[in-house]
Amino acid sequence: MRIGAHVDPADPLAEAAARGAEAVQFFLTDPQSSKTPEPREDVERLRASEVDIYIHAPYRINVASPNNRIRIPSRKLLLTHARAAAEVGAKGLIVHGGHVGGGADLADGFVSWRKVFEYAESEGGFPLPILIENTAGGDNACARRFDDVARLWDEVGRFGAGFCLDTCHAFAGGEDLVGIVDRVKAITGRIDLIHANDSKGGFDSGQDRHDNLGSGKIDPELVVAAIRASGAPAIVETPGGVAGQSADIALLRQRSGA
Repeated sequence: MRIGAHVDPADPLAEAAARGAEAVQFFLTDPQSSKTPEPREDVERLRASEVDIYIHAPYRINVASPNNRIRIPSRKLLLTHARAAAEVGAKGLIVHGGHVGGGADLADGFVSWRKVFEYAESEGGFPLPILIENTAGGDNACARRFDDVARLWDEVGRFGAGFCLDTCHAFAGGEDLVGIVDRVKAITGRIDLIHANDSKGGFDSGQDRHDNLGSGKIDPELVVAAIRASGAPAIVETPGGVAGQSADIALLRQRSGA
């Protein structure tokens, strides 16, 4: 069981060492931008490292949008980031499930997700697993409620889509963390990564506000239980820099027996 943290992209291996992390997650560009990733000078170090690498796609990507000016560029940008993530030896590219916005038909968002994988196949395929992450809120979100995740998987499961379970997002999105791994696996058949986060917001608040483990509204034992039950690697996306994340990693390692 590998446990790590979301870190600054400048020198992710140094950040991993500072936290005693076995895995790191980072962005390849400004998460609010639509820029194409530049080649990294540390690519060989990253590929040779024993630290597991995960890349998070930009927040601006919304492949479910009914707006062509958002959906089509998002589809292309996701493939671009997937190729760049594969270059650094990443084990997966995490992307939010997206939303169709108020007044739109959520079913169209699921179809748009299917077209993402069809588009990628027409361009040679995704070179690494695409891990779709559940989200905390948003109007007509494709991956907030697990009933909707099931509808999404009806469209993307055949393409080998992976799943990233965020504990903060699930709790704030209104999903009970008790027995959550079994419920997710009944839908997706897999959990590839856990974002092990506490939540500043309350249950079903729709607030995407992460907190350090034991400092928010979630019983940390429920987060530990999800990691144990899934057997998946875990990444903390929590505040407090080296000190805060190191404490969270230590808590997970101690209580999960990792």
